[in-house]
Order: sequence, then C-alpha cells, then structure tokens
Amino acid sequence: MELEALMDILQNGEQDAIQQALLDFNKEYAQCFFFNAEARERRKRMGELVMKLLGRELQPSCRLAGLETVRILSRDKQALAPFSGRGGMGTLARLAGLEEDGERRPPDAEVACEALQCLCNTVYNSPAAREAAEQLRLLRGLAAHLKRGARDRPGAGTGPEAGLPDPRFYELRLMFLLTALSVDARLQLGRQLRGLALLTATLEAALGLGPGAGDGEAVVVMMRPLRRHDTERAMEVLKILFNITFDTNRRQVDEEEAALYRHLAVVLRHCLLTHTESKERTQEFHGHTVNLLVNLPLACLDVLLTPRVEPGSVEYMGLNMDAVAILLDFLDKRLDRGLKLRETLTPVLSLLTESARFHRETRKFLRSRVLPPLRDVRNRPEVGETLRNKLVRLMTHINTDVKHCAADFLFVLCKENVSRFVKYTGYGNAAGLLAARGLLGGGRGGGEYSEEEDTDTEEYKEAKANINPVTGRVEEKLPDPMEGMTEEQKEYEAMKLISMFDKLSREQIIQPMVVGCDGKLTPIDETVQQMAEQISLNSDSDID
Repeated sequence: MELEALMDILQNGEQDAIQQALLDFNKEYAQCFFFNAEARERRKRMGELVMKLLGRELQPSCRLAGLETVRILSRDKQALAPFSGRGGMGTLARLAGLEEDGERRPPDAEVACEALQCLCNTVYNSPAAREAAEQLRLLRGLAAHLKRGARDRPGAGTGPEAGLPDPRFYELRLMFLLTALSVDARLQLGRQLRGLALLTATLEAALGLGPGAGDGEAVVVMMRPLRRHDTERAMEVLKILFNITFDTNRRQVDEEEAALYRHLAVVLRHCLLTHTESKERTQEFHGHTVNLLVNLPLACLDVLLTPRVEPGSVEYMGLNMDAVAILLDFLDKRLDRGLKLRETLTPVLSLLTESARFHRETRKFLRSRVLPPLRDVRNRPEVGETLRNKLVRLMTHINTDVKHCAADFLFVLCKENVSRFVKYTGYGNAAGLLAARGLLGGGRGGGEYSEEEDTDTEEYKEAKANINPVTGRVEEKLPDPMEGMTEEQKEYEAMKLISMFDKLSREQIIQPMVVGCDGKLTPIDETVQQMAEQISLNSDSDID
C-alpha cells in the first residue's frame, strides 16, 4: 500500500479499515531495516498519525497493529521525532504499563511486549528518547515491575512456559539499554534504586533459586538445563548488573555493599554451574557471568571456593574447586575458538589472574593445571596443545591487550619469579613482559608469595644444562663459527659487526639499547656511541 493512501485511511477511516491497512503495511515492511530517504518526511507524518491513533480508545487488535507499525518505523534513526519526544514516549510507556509506582494493573501481554519493543528501538536510536525516559522516570517504573515480579511468582498456564509473550524480558532489555547508554541511569539504578539487591533477586528467580539461596554453603549443580526464556532473562540481568558495577573495582565498598557482592558472587557461582539448551548458548551465558565477576571486589570472590566438597566435585587442598575448574575449561574453549580474542579472552584471563594473585589456593590449583612440573624439554614452550602451549603462543600475539593478559597470568602462576617464568615460557617469549616491568636483569615482581618449593622433575634436572634459555628447549649444540679462525680474523669480523650496527643506528633503523640499573632497556649513552663511531672509522679502510 502507498504511504499516501495509508495516511488517508489513518485520518479518515473506520477502526476496522485502519487495522487492516496497518496489518498490510506491517506485513510488507516486517523485515525492512533500511528505508528510502526520499519518503522519510511521509513516514514521519505517518508516525505522527499512528501515535495520535494510539492515544485513542481502541480495540486490542487495532492497538497491537498500530504498535507493530511503530516498531517498524522506529528502526529509521532519521524519522524518530514522532516517538522520541515526551508525548510519544509517554504514550508508549502507558501502553507498556510502566507507571512510576509500578502498581497499575498490567496491560495485555502482547500489547505490553510491542510497546516495550518500540521503547527499546527508540531509546537505542535516539538521545532525545533517553532524555524523555529520564523525565518520565521509566527506570523507576521498570524497577517497581522487577520488584513486584520477584515477589509474585507466575502461576501455572501463564508466561512464556504456556507460549504467551514475555513482557519481563523486554522490560529487562529496556533497562539494559537505559543503563548502557546513560551514566546517570547506571548511577540511579545502582545507588538510588538499590539495583544490586533487586537484580540479584531477579537473577535468583530466573535460575529457579529460592530467596536467599546464595546464603547456604553447599551449591547443588543443576542437572536440568535452564529453559530458553529463563536463560534470556538471566543474561539480560547479568548485562544490567555489569553496567551498574562498572566502577566497583575503582572505589572502596562498605560492609553492607560487600555483603551484597558476596551474595551475588555465590549466585554467579550457580550461573557457572548451570547449563542451557545448547553448548553455544552455555558459552554465551558463562561469558556474561565472567564479565560480571571481573567487576566484583576480589575479597568477595573467596565464596567461589567455600562450598563443601560433594561427591563428584573437583577438590584441591580440601576446597571445592568446581567454579575455578569451569572457568579454566571456559578459557580453554575460548582459546580453541580463536575468534575475537580481545573481547572473549581478556575478561576471563583478568579474572583468573587477579584471583590467583589474591587467593593462594586458587593460584596453586591453577598452576597445577596450567603449569604442571615440566617434563617436556625437547619442544618449544609454544609448541603443543596444552593450556601452557596455547597461552605461551598468545604472549607474542599481535593484539597488545591479549599479549599482556596471557603473560601476566603465567607470571602470577610463577609467583612473579623471573627464572621460573623463563623456565616455562622461554626468554624470547618472556622478554616483552620483563622489559615492561624492568626485570630483564632477573629478580621477581612485587607480589607477596610463600617460599619457593622445588618442583623440578628429574627429566628437567638432567636436561637443564643443555636447555637454551631463549627458546626454552634442549637444542643440539651448533659448531663454533669462529673455530679455526686466527685472532686477526676474529677481530676483523667483530669490527665488521660493530660497523653494521653503527650504520643501522645512524640511519635510525634501530636504536641501540642496554639494560639499565633499574632492569629496563635504555638507549646507549653518547660515550658508548662515540666509542663505536671511532672503532668504525678505524675499520672503514679494511671493510669493503
């Protein structure tokens, strides 16, 4: 249908004709995400007419058709004026049932879902819509709905279990968008609306846990996979919690907040032990869980180890290591995928590194899995398919963040001891981290660790004298290139080499460096350069 004809029906037609015209339009443009710019003004006018229509008393089916049209039109970022103002946002919020007090009787579920999707599109695409949402206090209405939803459990035959629309998911999606796109919204939800406790309760409900389930010592591994709609809700909650905890590691938390974070950490442990309907979905679910765990205070993460050991649990030093073992398995799977390494690997590597630095038991368990006693001394550290091999390969990755995270993780597992770090990775792979920390001359980092224990295997002790520290493996001894040379020939080759380096330096191809007193690489001083220049001048007559 032409837009002019549709607009004429919207202005003058009966409700049944309007509904049919809107349904025809929706069917034609349902999959359209890009619109012709020439007709943009007409679509704006059409949006105004539809919003005016939605302000009237309509049959539910006609109201639903109108909202579907708004959802389609709101995909055009340049034609959002009819929906992004306070009037349009207010109409959509009313149809979604988002009153500030949250006590209004919820509207029809289908109508609410459509109105919420329209709000999501508009808020995502329009800064003006976000300002209107703040003026209308939509965040307070959403928080009130969540609070009431956590209190009132759905009965049989209701909700997505019965094939009905799920407004709760779109409420969470709208809350995520508001907090993702506005710092003020994050602060308001986190501090004024007590979002941490509210969202933790919502997450418990999505996981099927009773109130306060995270307070108990034992955590039961869920045998039944999480249902699809519960997984979707839980992931939206995890993303919102990530938004409102973004600055937690950069500020001090009081005792009350620390208690809330510890409770949340226990619930997140449930998330790590939970599976969904597919392996890919489980990986995504665990990815959001890891991202949130990175934000939590390190002192609160000890609850990952506190549950008592149950039959089938991973035990180490008398502690339950199920959660840490799952994180390690999660890391291994992400390494095998090899896609978007910066986004997928750095969160879990950072979490494991800081946990290992802060908790001795976690570090010792991780070391036993990642850096077991060294027996293979014939292959380079980066060759092979063990976790150590994969992580050492990352130490020379082109992405700086990935390279540093992998090196830092292995360095912490080595108690920040340079000789042990070089032993497991080879000096060539370790040089980048050591140079950055001023440890090229040896020593150890600034961490506080227990006394070193001798973990060298017999195989390593036997081969130690023949291991090349740069490559980290046993290599056949090469013949001496100067064997058979006279002293004059050796001196000539040395002068030739110095001359080559000097030429590269003068042409600024390389910068000669030395390891300074602080263990960092520093440029060679002028005196040494002058000496090299003098030697070069003396040898120019002998070198072609």
